[in-house]
Amino acid sequence: MEKHNKAGMLLALACLAVPAQAAQYELLHDSSKIKVDGQLDEAVWQHATQINLAYEAYPNHGDPARIRTEAFLYEDGEYLYIAFKAYDDNPELIRSAFRPHDGLFQDDNVGIIIDTFGAQRTGFEFFVNPYGAQADMLMDDNDGWAEDESWDAIWDSAGQITEFGYQVEVAIPFKALRFPETGQPQTWNIALWRNHPRDIKSSATNFPRDRDSKCSICQFDQIRGFNNIKQGHNLQLTPTLTLGRADSKNAQGDWVNGDVESDVGLDIRWGMTQDIVLNATINPDFSNVEADDGQLDINKTFALFYNEKRPFFLDGSDYFSSNQLNLVHTRNIVDPDVGAKITGKINSHSFGVMMADDKRTDFLLPFSESSDIVQLDSASKSFVGRYKSDVGERSSAGVLLTSRSADDYRNDMLAVDGVYNINDAHQITYLVARSESDNPLQVQQDYSLAAQQTDNAVSLNYQYFTGDDNIYVEYNRIGQDFRADMGFVGQSDYQKLVVGGGHNWYLKDNKTVNRVRINGDWDKTYRLSDDQLLEQEIEGYINLWFNSYSAFVSAGVLARERHYAGELFDEYKVSTWLEGRPIADLYVSLYVSHGDSIDYDNVRLGQNWYVESVINWQISDEWELLVGNYYDTLDIDGSNLYNAYLADAVLSYQFDMRNQIRLNVQYTHINRTPGLYLQPEDYADSESYVQTQLLYSYKVNPQTLIYVGYGDFGLDTAESNGYRRTDRQVFAKFSYAWQY
Repeated sequence: MEKHNKAGMLLALACLAVPAQAAQYELLHDSSKIKVDGQLDEAVWQHATQINLAYEAYPNHGDPARIRTEAFLYEDGEYLYIAFKAYDDNPELIRSAFRPHDGLFQDDNVGIIIDTFGAQRTGFEFFVNPYGAQADMLMDDNDGWAEDESWDAIWDSAGQITEFGYQVEVAIPFKALRFPETGQPQTWNIALWRNHPRDIKSSATNFPRDRDSKCSICQFDQIRGFNNIKQGHNLQLTPTLTLGRADSKNAQGDWVNGDVESDVGLDIRWGMTQDIVLNATINPDFSNVEADDGQLDINKTFALFYNEKRPFFLDGSDYFSSNQLNLVHTRNIVDPDVGAKITGKINSHSFGVMMADDKRTDFLLPFSESSDIVQLDSASKSFVGRYKSDVGERSSAGVLLTSRSADDYRNDMLAVDGVYNINDAHQITYLVARSESDNPLQVQQDYSLAAQQTDNAVSLNYQYFTGDDNIYVEYNRIGQDFRADMGFVGQSDYQKLVVGGGHNWYLKDNKTVNRVRINGDWDKTYRLSDDQLLEQEIEGYINLWFNSYSAFVSAGVLARERHYAGELFDEYKVSTWLEGRPIADLYVSLYVSHGDSIDYDNVRLGQNWYVESVINWQISDEWELLVGNYYDTLDIDGSNLYNAYLADAVLSYQFDMRNQIRLNVQYTHINRTPGLYLQPEDYADSESYVQTQLLYSYKVNPQTLIYVGYGDFGLDTAESNGYRRTDRQVFAKFSYAWQY
């Protein structure tokens, strides 16, 4: 199922079409300092390097931009300064609000994308809305445009709405970037961008692009200069203080107050050179201040996946990523005492080394039809080593080593992977891996495993890509005993072949629909250990992008033969996905699927409805409401086996760019009919869970901040005799980033 990107950037980049010679600019060097206030009243702006965003990026790629935007750039050796003038015929329609970091893409916004190494593979993105709210990302263009919003830098921005539209000022310190240390003038690839959300959403940029090329950054304009830029010492020390108390109820229903606990920690980030960065953390507080997104965990056999949100692991995480399989998932490091990592890129060679001592040992144990999270009551050591070399213009090859060990537990994994770009249209991606594991006696007994496990994994992918068409073939073979305990490989003992593709129609002159896409795939999966067919599936979708209301509609059908617990089942499903903005400040989406689904607890076929909806309402410049609703129900022979409902709501008030208060409530309710289960004594009629968190945050930047919060958890089950809270906690966190 293809889901539409809310920010619109990936869609826009996929729709560009007109090839052209990259323009070249000379960057002004001027020692003048500015006050970043959005005024643009300093004299230096009058002779700064000017770049016009002359091309429309979306919806009519390559046409003259329907909106006028001017960008101005210069550097003083310490900062790169950018100013935008964004003209608008109707300034009263400009969309902007006070936003937390990385939360601005529903607004009008402008930004710059910089490839500092000139290698046409990766870059840094900085975006600003008319009020000066910030978003920053890492971009990766090795296999089509991809973005990582988890990266955060410390930089300055300000903006204001004017009579002609809006204008912003940006100051990016060079110590926030990585670039080659040459001592000579450098040429960087750059793109300037403006997103203009109205009834008909449009975007403008400074370069036209051939959508038949998978490489976007290859066609950026070039800017030359940077003769005297420097990163300085680039040492950042961030001490942290965490205070907290956790209470729980005893068997008699009385609160047992916990002790007030305090922890002092230190995060270190040192740019050893322009190319190499050392990160270290001592006694870190790795509790998630931000709650994980709610997920329904009913009638599932595979473990749920949760994203990494902790800053230490997010910084430089792209240096450890692998092709095809997720071999490094740092959520496996649960509660470390100390951690350190070095990441760097020298010419065409990039590398990363990470080590951590963890108080716990958690890992994912995969099988052919299920997976489980194993938790060992012992401390562990983790190691990750990664090396990758750029080969030619667009290809790469690398090696990855991971290792985890505890008292009587060990898992080592070695992988070789790479990307071979035959030309702009044809690409081959590959990965070959081998693992060795020693299992503790309890794990051997609980899961019927051998004391030692050794096996291999192979993953191959071929893609043909143009702006109109794509075809792909993928083959995966994951051995029965293969384990990537530092990663998240949730299935083993199988081989799978997938063949798929799609076609786009771009309707430039249609006033209603601007793009139509059909896509689908066929796949077949066998278990390796006994050659049993696990799954055979065919699915197809039609997708429509509309000019008005940022609307997107998708509809699909699926037919599948699936094996589970010795039985074969035929499943047929239909689904639809809708999203759009009926009014400027309201985003809505709805996903619905209906059809056959296996009842995994009782090994039989049922009828399933699954509904997922999201509402994001910008009530005012300060108030925002985000609500996700998830509903899952399964009927057996016309009788309801279960209904499961999850609501995940966040109400926030943004006082200004730095101060926010946020209330998060997650409510889960499950109704079952125990008499329809083969073992009814194992299931309750009804159960409910409520988790709340009230959080105040003050952020000067992503590292200098204050958190003060309260959270609790309650339930209503047969054992609780009605709803009751069982746990509560108060906490505070203080951190301050010193930069030298």
